[in-house]
Amino acid sequence: MSRALQLARRCLYTAHPNPRVGCVIVKDNRTIAEGWHQQTGGPHAEVHALNTAGDKARGADCYVTLEPCVHTGKTPPCTDAIITAGIKRAVVAAIDPNPKVSGKGISALNQAGINTETGLMQTQAQALNPGFEMRMRKGRPYVRCKLGMSVDGRTAIADGKSQWITGEAARADVQRLRARSSAILTGINTVLADDPGLTVRDIDTLGRQPLRVILDRRLKIPEEAKLFSQPGETLVFTVYGCPDKEQALTNAGRPVVRIDGSGEKDFLLGVLHYLAKEKEVNEILVESGPTLAGGLLQAGLVDELIIYMAPVLLGHEAKALLNLSGIKSMDARMKLEITDTRMVGQDIRITLKPVIGNS
Repeated sequence: MSRALQLARRCLYTAHPNPRVGCVIVKDNRTIAEGWHQQTGGPHAEVHALNTAGDKARGADCYVTLEPCVHTGKTPPCTDAIITAGIKRAVVAAIDPNPKVSGKGISALNQAGINTETGLMQTQAQALNPGFEMRMRKGRPYVRCKLGMSVDGRTAIADGKSQWITGEAARADVQRLRARSSAILTGINTVLADDPGLTVRDIDTLGRQPLRVILDRRLKIPEEAKLFSQPGETLVFTVYGCPDKEQALTNAGRPVVRIDGSGEKDFLLGVLHYLAKEKEVNEILVESGPTLAGGLLQAGLVDELIIYMAPVLLGHEAKALLNLSGIKSMDARMKLEITDTRMVGQDIRITLKPVIGNS
């Protein structure tokens, strides 16, 4: 199963919107075939491995990181392929959270006389697919917020300039975060200040660009913004009725989605639900300024924070890392759990998760 998990990591960038899955087929205590879900529309991990094994799969054991599918999507059910191949035993790490599959794949294998075991290295398997798990269980993507700061917790000097606080290695690491994401989200203030492209660079295996998502409540975005000229798709989300600007953007091929929401959290949640349902977005990388990042965090919509801390000082007049309102006592402080720290070049990357119950 450990080897199957290694294989699943090979499709970290390419499986979207499907889960990352690996499979190993073993016979007489020897690995005879391996497979992983290389890209959407292609063979799933089990089928990939079974095609490699051929007739040798009969009587073998199948180790797979996620419950085999039992429904027809872009490809036929994997359970049918496993049964037809004559697999005698299937060891499954995690049950599929998709209601179309959950438990039904295991049941189909059992009914065909295949012995099944579940739960082996389940935590590691689920950690490979946080966005797919979140989308299936809660109807929204997994939200990962990336921030860069100085040692004194500042993100830009007083006039807003921030390039570059962190070093080259940290910026390359961010490209990998972008590559594994289904979408990159930012706010209109970042677009107006920096005119970013928000594309993945220098990762040849990707084969796609993440969806670019712009939150622009009053439709201030210029039609000539750099985002619109990049490969891939850009969506602008708004809440206010600006029919003339909306029509102008639409006519120029700049899609606008209006979200009904009376408050900030309603708007943010509406955007996330739309992206999960209509665009099958699993993981979102937020690259924004302190206002949007703070708003998402206080709304309880950030699942993971990744902070790159550079060995520099910017001083008290520089821009703060996050704008968080209403914290007027120590009892109201927002608690975080550090899950990982590591050096990335000369910078420190800190991975944190909000403590449940903050909001």
